Amino acid sequence: MAAIRVVIAEDQAMVLGALAALLEMEEDILVMATAANGREALSAVVKLKPDVLVTDIEMPVMTGLELAAEVKANHAATKTVILTTFARPGYLRRALDAGARAYLLKDRPAAELADAVRKVHRGLRVVDPALATEAWSAELDPLTDRERQILQRAGDGRSSGEIAGELRLSEGTVRNYLSEAIAKLGASNRVDAARIARGKGWL
Repeated sequence: MAAIRVVIAEDQAMVLGALAALLEMEEDILVMATAANGREALSAVVKLKPDVLVTDIEMPVMTGLELAAEVKANHAATKTVILTTFARPGYLRRALDAGARAYLLKDRPAAELADAVRKVHRGLRVVDPALATEAWSAELDPLTDRERQILQRAGDGRSSGEIAGELRLSEGTVRNYLSEAIAKLGASNRVDAARIARGKGWL
């Protein structure tokens, strides 16, 4: 039987090396490539067409959630496994909405990752039951994708002008989106709004 072909995306080099080594020990799994950010991982998916993509959520250039959505939209033959430290319902909901087939926490036993890769390859979904129950009873994310993009950048300390240039919007439009996000979250300012949204797993 052919090995399950995998690409791994993780921005922490030591963790990335450990994940690759762990999966390479499995006789039925072949690690085709590793990537240090979402953009590198997407290039590897396009080029190598793996069966499964294993990705962290928080990565530079392109997040794991943005990567999962792109893979679902344009490379549906590749199934995505999210591997993260975030046991937050908001992240799980967003991951499943983005097309992820599995959501695993990094503090779980290593054998569970290989098992999840096999199950996802067979068309199954893998989510920690306790986290799944919590997610579907949790508060819904009120932010739009554009509000989330802008608030994330504002929370990282970028000015309205910098955000406008990066997203090709006017400064006024950026300020309007920030005002909407601040109002929806009941925050006092953009930094407070980003803090609230991150705490709930919405950024």
